[in-house]
Amino acid sequence: MNYPSRRFGFLRDLLKFKNGREGRLKLMTVVAASSLLIVSHSRSPVEAALEDSPKNIVDEVWQIVHSEFVDPDFNHVDWQIKRQELLQKDYTGQKSAYEAIRQSLKGLGDPYTRFLEPKEFDELTSQTSGELSGVGIRLAINEKTSKLTVVEPIPNSPASKAGIKPGDHIVRINDKPTELMTIDQASAEIKGEVGTEVSLQIVRNEKPPFDLVLERAQIELPSVTYNLNQEQNSKVGYIRLDEFSSHAAEQMQLAIEDLTKKQASGFVLDLRGNPGGLLFSGVEIARMWMEKGAIVSTIDRKGGNQKFSANGQAITDLPLVVLVDGYSASASEILTGALKENHRATVVGTRTYGKGTVQSVHSLSDGSGLAVTIAHYFPPSGIDINKKGIAPDVQVNLTKEDQTKLSINPTLIGTKADPQYAKAISVLQNPPLTKTNPANFAPVTIR
Repeated sequence: MNYPSRRFGFLRDLLKFKNGREGRLKLMTVVAASSLLIVSHSRSPVEAALEDSPKNIVDEVWQIVHSEFVDPDFNHVDWQIKRQELLQKDYTGQKSAYEAIRQSLKGLGDPYTRFLEPKEFDELTSQTSGELSGVGIRLAINEKTSKLTVVEPIPNSPASKAGIKPGDHIVRINDKPTELMTIDQASAEIKGEVGTEVSLQIVRNEKPPFDLVLERAQIELPSVTYNLNQEQNSKVGYIRLDEFSSHAAEQMQLAIEDLTKKQASGFVLDLRGNPGGLLFSGVEIARMWMEKGAIVSTIDRKGGNQKFSANGQAITDLPLVVLVDGYSASASEILTGALKENHRATVVGTRTYGKGTVQSVHSLSDGSGLAVTIAHYFPPSGIDINKKGIAPDVQVNLTKEDQTKLSINPTLIGTKADPQYAKAISVLQNPPLTKTNPANFAPVTIR
């Protein structure tokens, strides 16, 4: 099912964010930072060769993996010999060094330890920070007209304040025609440093085009959307969480509090298509729903075990159903496992992705980045979910027709036309579901 916010790229769960460039992200206030390199006091011939610039990045990557990778045996790769091999090569430039790095990382046998070129690293940091510098427009290519179209302006952004509306066609950006631009190319034109300007030419309702000049600002991206649904005689708070960014927890808190004030009698938390994000964000959100109980534990290569539990600060104890699917991964699984195993929620949907590892993300000296797996995580039961996922309490499979219908018309997601949501409402309204034992519901399979 193609949810509008789904990202099929790197599924990540960040325990800590390593940043070598001052002021890059505000994540530094909530996560730990440490030195990227292991310092040596003597210079071998190999180290002297590092004066060749591409080898700097190669060795930065080697050092990080050497000090942090979760498997101390490096998947039976002699990592010391690998360093010699890497530094003895002649590189024609950064691209050839990047390729050598990727090939060396493949030998570790871990799909989540990966190298990120500068553009990929910037995209990842924007996602996990939940911020970007731009004017706040969600864009799409209209399938019928092939025109660059505004899906929606982000609330309180320069775009929304300027009156840009869903359905507007952007025909020129900085006087460049958008006719042959991809979404990525258009986004790159619109994004820029805070305080600089971008000019847009817009066509609305086939009327003559008009121009707008917008000043770029730091935009907080919404990770949470929610609404109060009237379902028969009850009001249900529906919350969709797209990813666990650094702003997700505060947005979740606002959603729960607002829906509670509007007298929601229960909640549906939609984690379908959510690829994860920041570990600490997942823990914070779990604490909003759980008054007590274990949430998750992480174990690093030295056997260090870090445990996270509820802190008695739950916002609500109202009945809760969590929606998941095969693309609910990483921090989504941490939250799902904690809520399910503590009998705080009933889980509806299909088995989750099965990513039971934690990554640390480092910025490198040339603007590229490295994600390296540093720990395994486990739900309260201690069961290893890696490559296995979490089974729902109530399995509801979507037919191909369902998937096509919801993909073509995403506004149907989270309505009675969405079979998984419809089942969640049924579970909420089922008499055995109570505040004291919200998971007391016989598992069934619906096809």
